[in-house]
Amino acid sequence: MKIKGFNRAIRLLLGSAVFVSLTASGVVAREKENALSAARQTSTDVAGLQAPGQILVDVWGIPHIYAGNEHDLFFLQGFNAARDRLWQIDLWRKRGLGLLAKDFGPAYAEQDKALRLFLYRGDMKAEWAAYGPKAKTFAEAFVAGVNAYVGDVQAGRRPRPIEFKIAGTMPDLWSADDVVRIRSHGLTRNVASEVKRSLVACAAGLEADRLRVKLEPSWTTKIPEGLDPCSVPKAVLASYDLATRPVRFALAKDQKAELAHDPDVYLAEADQQRDTIGSNNWVVAPARTATGRAILANDPHRGHSVPSLRYIVGLNAPGLSVIGAGEPALPGISIGHNDTIAFGLTIFNVDQEDLYVYELNPANPNQYRYRDGWEDMRIVHEKEQVKGEGDHDLELKFTRHGPVIYVDEANKRAFAVRSIWFEPGTSAYFGSSDYMTAKDWNGFLTAMRRWGAPSENQVYADTKGNIGWVAAGKTPRRVNFDGLMPVPGDGRYEWQGFLSLDELPKVYQPKQGWFATANQMNLPDDYPVAERKVGFEWADSARWQRIAEVLQANRKMTLADAMDLQNDDTSMLARRLVALLKPLSSDDANVKKGLELLKAWDARDSADSAAAALFEVWIANHLGAELLKTAAPKAANLIAPEASGIPAMVAFLEVPDPRLLDEPAAARDRILRDSLGSAVAEVVDRLGEDSTTWRWDRLHVAKFDHALMPLADKATASQLSVGPLALGGAGNVPHAATYRRSDYRLISGASFRMVLDVGGWDASRTINTPGQSGDPFSGHYRDLAPLWATGQYVPLLYSRAAVEAATAEAITLTPR
Repeated sequence: MKIKGFNRAIRLLLGSAVFVSLTASGVVAREKENALSAARQTSTDVAGLQAPGQILVDVWGIPHIYAGNEHDLFFLQGFNAARDRLWQIDLWRKRGLGLLAKDFGPAYAEQDKALRLFLYRGDMKAEWAAYGPKAKTFAEAFVAGVNAYVGDVQAGRRPRPIEFKIAGTMPDLWSADDVVRIRSHGLTRNVASEVKRSLVACAAGLEADRLRVKLEPSWTTKIPEGLDPCSVPKAVLASYDLATRPVRFALAKDQKAELAHDPDVYLAEADQQRDTIGSNNWVVAPARTATGRAILANDPHRGHSVPSLRYIVGLNAPGLSVIGAGEPALPGISIGHNDTIAFGLTIFNVDQEDLYVYELNPANPNQYRYRDGWEDMRIVHEKEQVKGEGDHDLELKFTRHGPVIYVDEANKRAFAVRSIWFEPGTSAYFGSSDYMTAKDWNGFLTAMRRWGAPSENQVYADTKGNIGWVAAGKTPRRVNFDGLMPVPGDGRYEWQGFLSLDELPKVYQPKQGWFATANQMNLPDDYPVAERKVGFEWADSARWQRIAEVLQANRKMTLADAMDLQNDDTSMLARRLVALLKPLSSDDANVKKGLELLKAWDARDSADSAAAALFEVWIANHLGAELLKTAAPKAANLIAPEASGIPAMVAFLEVPDPRLLDEPAAARDRILRDSLGSAVAEVVDRLGEDSTTWRWDRLHVAKFDHALMPLADKATASQLSVGPLALGGAGNVPHAATYRRSDYRLISGASFRMVLDVGGWDASRTINTPGQSGDPFSGHYRDLAPLWATGQYVPLLYSRAAVEAATAEAITLTPR
């Protein structure tokens, strides 16, 4: 943590008197009898509220909600989410339910159809029961609060947010079922990789796919009996892409291009997500901290956006007090703490979906071969309202495994996705409404037994000093196949139920006094992989290796140490590649310059580093392409488009084999030199000849552009945008900041970070970017972005006294 910069920011936000109070006292309190007297006071009445409540918004835009009962607490959480993020949550609902064309016109009709294919359509009683005893009542209260605000907007009692004016739409009312039926915002895996592996196998054989992704634990896959990998079309996932992508907006003349499905782009992005859609988290036992209290840290990595995906909120009612971050359209929080336990999550890479290939009946295209006969597809007809065109009839087809996403009419084949999304209890993150109220490890495990999606590494700490880790999520039991390629849908390859929580790994009170996860393969060495095929495609272990290196060496970790580690730029991957460069030399001017820079480098992707700029350009656009020209030329275009395959390629370069011809080591060295020389040429073109002026942050910047910017006038579009902000970090370092290859601009990483002092709660720290509010004209729309970009944090206050001392706005709410 950069203490001077942090102190300066706090002084600016609070003023010196309050700053002294915050830093000098364990419990924050203004030197005034009434701590709220300096806050802006507002009040409003709300239909549906049962008793008076209060929302205290602190100077960083974090709302702390106080209610007299549980109903009102979640009611006010929904009301506040609509108050601060109405456009975002309204669009989340319309997108999830497939209602876009009603507001935005016929260009969105196909996306609506795709989205409806992936809705939960099962037994709602079983669905609600799967989340725990209070899930439905929490959701009903939350939705009632959202609707209270929406109803007032519709009636003109509250202003319509500017985003609706830009789009020419109004917000809609919700039902509680909407919250859980929507699945397509969640994270599952690995259907896109199955398609990519089939394409590579068709082009160059399965062995070539090892240069795309390293299978872990060590595993050799094979083409399933009955599958022709060349029968899988590149565009087979067009509907899946439409169902899982964000909503894109464009002027009418640009809509066709903007909304189109490009299979090459989609498959490349899906590959990249192995290393970019993840997180870091760790817990440290009291014996290894400076305070003698446990520390829990978490920084989830997702696509960056404005408003932020996460929303920080404090929830307080008799018997319930929690604070942390969740997704704004869901009740509760998923990352944070209550009065006794803390919790944080990262993706645990369970393979939760499969692509099924069917032979169609030549006499009836709505029948597919199953076992010894033909089975009818289930056909559902729904009405779709389309702006300017009236109602469309949607025909949705389903097999016993899931929605039909593609039909190859010429070859009489159909393709469907089986996903855990169609099982009860798998609405993404909603299960956190269960575990956030747990009081100890056993209560936490009870809630995790019900956890469905996404599959997570959940770390745990409590005020008694206990720490733990549990892997949880709906995990298909595959007996006779491994889930790495599409399979025939004729009954030979079926899931045999799901693994129980007791069949997944967990640790309580780890001997080393800490535990960390970073989406790496973390199944224990003795885990029965062949019997329990959890998954074989994990993120590169580089982030975890660096985190583990630091945690193991630091026997008295502080909160500042934990914040520094979340912003650590050390590249373990760079260390390995630089080691390969050490013996090399060259007379070529570009190669010589590159070798000089990288051999002297500390392997840190620091913002001001010239070598970091060269290294990231090299691995993003040059090294992989050069390697594949020799090692797998027939699959080069399939494997090379993204840097996500670099970890697998580095492992190959460290131990080259005859795929690099008769002299593998010499060929490897040639590849390293040639690709480095071309990378230097690119950096010279972008940053100039003088390498002393090169900096990574001249290329690597964050700019948050609102999805509606293409529809806004120039002045409003400028107000909707945040940045640019210069950054260090990269995709495979703890300071995760993944960029796009074309211009090195940030696309994903840790928009939210949290470091918890477990039991000394008011000392905890957090950050969200670009800000807490979704209102472009709010001070909290962009205020946290400069702090985030420079690795700084703000207090995550918990006690009422601390919250009151830092309150900027006190909102009193009364029943109407």
